[in-house]
Amino acid sequence: MGKINAIITGVGGYVPDYVLNNEELSRMVDTTDEWITTRVGIKERRILTEEGLGTSYLARKAAKQLIQKTGVDPDSIDALIVTTTTPDYKFPSTASIVLGKLGLKNAFAFDFEAACCGFLYSLDVAAAMIQSGRYKKIIVIGADKMSSLVDYTDRQTCVLFGDGAGAVLVEASDEDGYGVQNSYLRTDGQGLPFLHMKAGGSVCPPSHFTVDHRLHYLYQEGRTVFRYAVTDMSNDVTKILEMNNLTADDVNWVVPHEANLRIIEAVTKRAGIPMEKVVVNIEHYGNTSAATIPLALWDHESKLKRGDNVIFTAFGAGFVHGASYYKWAYDGGTSSAATK
Repeated sequence: MGKINAIITGVGGYVPDYVLNNEELSRMVDTTDEWITTRVGIKERRILTEEGLGTSYLARKAAKQLIQKTGVDPDSIDALIVTTTTPDYKFPSTASIVLGKLGLKNAFAFDFEAACCGFLYSLDVAAAMIQSGRYKKIIVIGADKMSSLVDYTDRQTCVLFGDGAGAVLVEASDEDGYGVQNSYLRTDGQGLPFLHMKAGGSVCPPSHFTVDHRLHYLYQEGRTVFRYAVTDMSNDVTKILEMNNLTADDVNWVVPHEANLRIIEAVTKRAGIPMEKVVVNIEHYGNTSAATIPLALWDHESKLKRGDNVIFTAFGAGFVHGASYYKWAYDGGTSSAATK
């Protein structure tokens, strides 16, 4: 039995219809379009405004599109992974809800939490599952309803985040040289004070006090997070290139976590990779946490060519960070599985 490779065979995505642009935000908090654009590179973000809908809705819409695009038999799916920081409920898992809505009869499902690194980590987990030989088809979804955590009176954080979901189908292949090549993933473990939500967990359960003191919103110490993100992501990209005997010239695309345009520019500059090789869509969606990388693939899919060397990199709360090297397996512009 030859080596089993784990390849992405299709990408799906979904963002809500409602567009929250900088002009509208400037009427909500003391900010301006110029301030936001200059500092983070965001012009607008999508927000799920319908009452009673959560992350599972975003994830289901992305996965449904993925299934329709690829034409995969839903009964052939072995597993479904949803990576999110904003689950519908503490339990059951958001993945179980998505699986039920999609009607997948032969799959098991679980949630995976690694903040903004969730998709990067989950893709590696799915690849390992495929390479074990026990599974052949896995759907990996990065989805977050970040608006549910955002304090829209805090101008430092409310300008950053949006809602969305991206999904990929990961399949087994015996064709050598394509798919997930390897990864360099790390967890710092020192990030708690700088990026977290104070209440809602077992350390500080919900109470009248936590609600009255607005402790159920995202807290971020921006300068510290920025510094760690630039250092770790640039080091991780350099490391993954060294591990695979690649130079910046060998890279066709870098697909980074879309947190802040200045972070992306600093990371790729340090790694010696020009911005024309970097996939960026933060202007339209903001930071959608675990959804940013698959949404970037969804937006950029038509430009991806079979054999392209793709570097993924991300950074998130914890601090979690890493990079991976992926060899793209199909022509996005011509494949029937790549039609939006």
